Order: sequence, then C-alpha cells, then structure tokens
Amino acid sequence: MSKVLVKIENGNGMVLCEKSGEEEVTLVYAAEYREGDRIIVEAEEVPSFYHIQLDDAKGRSFVYLTGSMVYEIPFGEKRVNTSPKVFSGEMHVLRVKKAFAEEKENYRNLAENIWDQHGEVCCYPHASANVETRGESVFAALNAIDGVTAAESHGNWPYESWGINRRDDAVWRLDFGRPVKTDRLVVYTRADFPHDNWWEKLTVTFSDGTRKVLELCKGGEAQVFELPELETEWLELSELIKAEDPSPFPALIQLEVYGRG
Repeated sequence: MSKVLVKIENGNGMVLCEKSGEEEVTLVYAAEYREGDRIIVEAEEVPSFYHIQLDDAKGRSFVYLTGSMVYEIPFGEKRVNTSPKVFSGEMHVLRVKKAFAEEKENYRNLAENIWDQHGEVCCYPHASANVETRGESVFAALNAIDGVTAAESHGNWPYESWGINRRDDAVWRLDFGRPVKTDRLVVYTRADFPHDNWWEKLTVTFSDGTRKVLELCKGGEAQVFELPELETEWLELSELIKAEDPSPFPALIQLEVYGRG
C-alpha cells in the first residue's frame, strides 16, 4: 500500500484543506477558490500511474506521475479555455486513485490529459510548442490533448485549439514521460471556415527518429492514420504545410495517440 495526499493551498502557502489515504483519496473542499490557490498531489509511489480528477465538473484522466504535482487554479484569461463550470462555486470534489498495474496495458488514447499545464510538470502526457498565438490560453499547446473535439469555431471553450501565430516553423510536442507503444494517430484540425485554413500535410517525428508524413483533408472530423507499431517516448508535429487558401489561420483541435504503455 502506498500513501496519496491531496491538499489545497493559498498563494501564501497556507493549507486550506487536505486529506490522505492508502492508494486513493477523495477530498471535499467546501469553499470558493481564490486567485493564487493551488492543488497539490503527493504520491508516495512514483513514477507510477494514477487516475486524477481535480474538479468534479471536468472529469478524470489516466496519467503517469513522476513526482509531486502542483496545479494552479486558473483565473481570468487563463480559464477561458475550459468550461465555466470548472472550479466554480463553493463545493468541489477531488479524487486521486492509484491505477492497477494491468491498466497501463489497456489499449487507449495515450495522449489525453485534461489536467495538463504549461512549464515543467510531473504529470504526463504533456504538450508543449515553440509558439502559441499571442500567448493566449485558447491557443495553448495543451488544448490539443484536453479531449474536446469541437472544431467549427475558434476562441473560448469549447472551441480552444493550438494556434501557431502564422509561424511556418511551428512545432508541437507531446511527451509521454516513459516509453509507450503506438500504432494509430487521430488528428482533428479546426474547421471554422472561411476564417480558417487547414494543413494538407504534416510530419510526425518520433523519439527513435522515425518520421511519418500525414496527408490531411479539409474539415473538422477525425482523420485516422494506421502505423506499424513503434515504441516512442515523445513525438513532434512539424513541417505544417498549409493549403492554398486566403486564410492564414490553420489550427490543431486534438491529437489522439492510440496504443499501450
């Protein structure tokens, strides 16, 4: 048995609420969040897999923790890329549960992490990029692994995306935090036409040096690409080739990576 601790601190480091348990914990926080508040998850057994749900209004992700996770409660512009129901009100239920060892071998979307954040993290998968349009949360790299696939508009939730700020050298990266095996990619591109353009091609580079060129179609529906199974610790999307269209605004809604590990 291994201990799991979940606590909420304010901006001064004062503990507002906490609870621990053996391999899982459910914390009820009966107060309104204030700017500067953060959630801290400390797991005795790391690295390992956990189910985390930091707010009952958002959902749960199967993640790989490599250390203590610190999640800053978003306010203002930083929260418009998520549902307005999340972190609102005076009653919140948080749950963290250690996964069973067999669960990592389930065939699933290895990319999804609805609790991803900017910067250095101890919670994987994790998305990053060399550019995010104007630094706005609605165009952040992490939007492409949040599980939301609404593609017919752009801007605030549920139409958040990864935006490249018209950069021809834009690169999006996904780190898994450990080796995984994958054989299928699913791409959703934004389809707010005529505002948007789209990519006709993009290159996926895996950590072992394997490169795959994906040919894309116009539209916001799932585009599925089958691959020979390969092992990788990360992948990058680059060489994003826009279509011949007057709009300079292509964007990525979601990337799903299916496999095991």
